[in-house]
Amino acid sequence: MVVTTMGVPDETGADPLGTADPCGDPFLRTRFAIPTLPVTYLRRDRLLGHLDLAPRTPLTVVGGAAGAGKTLLVADWAATRRTPVAWLTAQMADKGRGTFWAYLLQALRLAGVTLSAEVGLPAEAGRVDDALLTRLAAELSAREAPVTAVIDEYDRVTDPEIADQLEFVLRHADTGVRLVLVTRTEPLLPLHRYRAAGAVTEIRNDELAFTPEEAGDLLALHGIRLPPDEIGALLARTRGWAAGLRLSALAAQGERDPRSYLKEFEADRTTIGDYLIAEVLRRQRAETQDLLLRISVLDRFCPALADALTGRADAELILTALHRENAFVEDLGHSWFRLHPLFREILRAHLRARHPGLETELHRRAAAWLRRHGPLVETLEHAAAAGDWAAAAGALVGDLALGELLTGPRAEPLAALFAAMGPEPRTPATDLVRAARALSLGDIDRGLPHLERATRELEDATNRPAQEPNGLTREPHQEQPEPAETAAARLGCALLHVLAARLTGSPARAEAAAHRAEELKQEVPGRLLDRHPELTTLLRAHLGAARLWAGRFTQARAALTAVTDHGRTTPAAAAQVRAPEPASPVKTRSPVAPERPSTAQVREECLAHLALLDHLDGHPGRAERKALAALAAADHTDPSVLPGIGPATLVLAAVATDRDELDRAEALVDAPLDAAAVRPPARDPVAQALHALVTARLLLARGDTEGALEAADRTVVADEPSPWAEAHAALVAAGAHLADGRPELAVKLLTELPGEDPLCLVGAAQAELAAGRPGHALDLLDRIRPGHTPGPLIAVRSALAEAELAGVEGDREARRRLVAQALREARRDRLRRPFKEAGPWLRPLLATPALRPLAEGWLLPGAGSPDGTPAVSEPPPMIEELSGRERDVLVRLAEMMSTEEIAADLFVSVNTVKTHLKSAYRKLGVNRRHDAVHRARELGLL
Repeated sequence: MVVTTMGVPDETGADPLGTADPCGDPFLRTRFAIPTLPVTYLRRDRLLGHLDLAPRTPLTVVGGAAGAGKTLLVADWAATRRTPVAWLTAQMADKGRGTFWAYLLQALRLAGVTLSAEVGLPAEAGRVDDALLTRLAAELSAREAPVTAVIDEYDRVTDPEIADQLEFVLRHADTGVRLVLVTRTEPLLPLHRYRAAGAVTEIRNDELAFTPEEAGDLLALHGIRLPPDEIGALLARTRGWAAGLRLSALAAQGERDPRSYLKEFEADRTTIGDYLIAEVLRRQRAETQDLLLRISVLDRFCPALADALTGRADAELILTALHRENAFVEDLGHSWFRLHPLFREILRAHLRARHPGLETELHRRAAAWLRRHGPLVETLEHAAAAGDWAAAAGALVGDLALGELLTGPRAEPLAALFAAMGPEPRTPATDLVRAARALSLGDIDRGLPHLERATRELEDATNRPAQEPNGLTREPHQEQPEPAETAAARLGCALLHVLAARLTGSPARAEAAAHRAEELKQEVPGRLLDRHPELTTLLRAHLGAARLWAGRFTQARAALTAVTDHGRTTPAAAAQVRAPEPASPVKTRSPVAPERPSTAQVREECLAHLALLDHLDGHPGRAERKALAALAAADHTDPSVLPGIGPATLVLAAVATDRDELDRAEALVDAPLDAAAVRPPARDPVAQALHALVTARLLLARGDTEGALEAADRTVVADEPSPWAEAHAALVAAGAHLADGRPELAVKLLTELPGEDPLCLVGAAQAELAAGRPGHALDLLDRIRPGHTPGPLIAVRSALAEAELAGVEGDREARRRLVAQALREARRDRLRRPFKEAGPWLRPLLATPALRPLAEGWLLPGAGSPDGTPAVSEPPPMIEELSGRERDVLVRLAEMMSTEEIAADLFVSVNTVKTHLKSAYRKLGVNRRHDAVHRARELGLL
């Protein structure tokens, strides 16, 4: 066999003494040189380890985009190999098959591969004899040790015949050669066969991307050190692209503040932009460049959407080819794609430079296409980007998504998006959006005019003849809305009327608007109602709050409970009620990716209002549990951070006042506002009245009678007065007058109230006793509804009032019995305040041997508490109240019934019983049957 020797190349890179290519030109040395690694190159052991598998398979493919670090990675690996590596940069592949094979044979010879003269050389640039390839494969297969052949820039091999010839040699050379292809595109080889046989090693774009640790190390090589969050942000922008990281690091080296530069650099004004324009964009045909520029306004796209922007029908072929070529077009699956973030930035800059004004039109086209075929969030973003507010508002309202402006995880981002909308255009949809934004902030004066104008126009549109436009949108370039969109707009309008009625304290208007909404729901497609459960939830919540203001507690409880019971869904179940959007694993530039159901915040507010109802009914323990459940649902995971002021917090403050825990109550009332707190809309009369009442009660408990009177007299602006708010304000004022020795004023305040509020009757009776009129006091106590089962707070105050009356009448036994009854009733909920307010007659009585044991440890100092602190341990309240079925299971558990017996007794499955038990354990804070029964008895549930 003959060993080919080579001369010394000159400075041009040609080998003057060596064999020439088929055209007679000398071989260029640079085509066979393993690239030199730059000083700042980062060796990545995880990728080198993967490449070490290459000798075990006949074929290795390292494929990725331009600048992904393919060539340097393989060069680093090749330089460390102990066995020969033949390197060929295939820039001559377009000069013909003969030229390509001449260069590959020369690369093998330079790597020390001995080839006989019989193999020969291609005689022509455009062809190669099959006999040459056969002899080459035969000689390679006879080698004892395989040679590794690296072909860099294999994407330049576009001739299928060359690929077939290469695959022939690779297959018949057997173990004599290991081929490594470095390529930007999918190589023209039957990879499916190699994959099926496990005969290929592959490293692709995803694996070539830098990890956070590698990115940090690369930046450190450039003298730049960043914290993990800033590295993460840079990786998100570059997608771990090697050239992007390296070029941005090089540019940052010359900046005064590298960290700020890496956060804020404009890609189109850097060498990154030059690189991508030269290596990617300018290599494409004119049609492809036009498509890339136009789709740069999109976060993600499918062929049909891209066609809508170009006005052509070739997007599918172009996008598929770009992805196959690793041209910075990422396939998201299900025919959806996205551009690399940096490439998109650069394309958008070129779009603005080449076609001024076109970007707005492209956003408008995208919004129009997405309105029919895509997700609402992206529709809104593109319509807003186009400044087409009529289209944006029409899409939001027509999709029945107006409630998302009022509640849920998208409320804040949507409000920010529509904040850019000016006073024009004027359509029913834009007016509804303006009204919703204003009402959500409690701005009645600004919101009502928009709402009334939208209402008039929608009514006019409904009454027009069928052939006339319906008026949801009025922009000339826009299509007229479908009947379903008009029905959705009218339903959204009814929702805002219920909210406005709630905020203005007009329960009658709220009832009428809610009734109208129920009628309109029949006209709206079920798919829209299913997709937006927050609308129905908001209707019930606002109606419940309006009924609460009106004092219709039973009806209010029904509406509020419908929300809380329906809201007990898992995030997965909640996700299923939303209509499917175009499938894609990508996170789009949506205002927010919902982590909780859109109804969660409303459910928390309804729990808080149910807590208030319990407190008004005199059940402080129940009120506390519901208030805590509302705050727990609002994700207050840090117990050191007090929640912001809202109904739930105020109910807890009221309960703390009943327990004479005044410091805690004061801390709750004065808590700083927290964005995550359960708060109603601003200017909500229920919350305003509750805040005034809790503040007044706390001031009264502190002895500040003047401050209590002032707080109780605070005006709550409302169309209709609230009976309970007036009653409780009078009760506080009466207490202040009694404390200041003015029982006549107290009696006058309480007896002039309409209705028969039990606490007011008790308060009036106490005032009559203070005025020396026990007969009048008896009449008032007798007016408390017979057969009514009062809550503990009412029962305690009634018993104490009756005890005081019995003392005045000289019935000591009845007085002792009634005080004992009050102590037993108050002990469970630790209701200390009624005893403090009862008057001086009570304290000596509590010290008697008959009553002291009932008061010791929680109302009076106990044996183990010389400092006066309560000696008994207080069980923590439940996180959430038990359901009726959970109570049924718990009762049977207390009777020592087995799980199977409980299931049979309740006619349910054993698994259902286990589910109820698990839920009850969680709510009670236990994990065993015995502990659950014991805990339930402590809380008075059994």
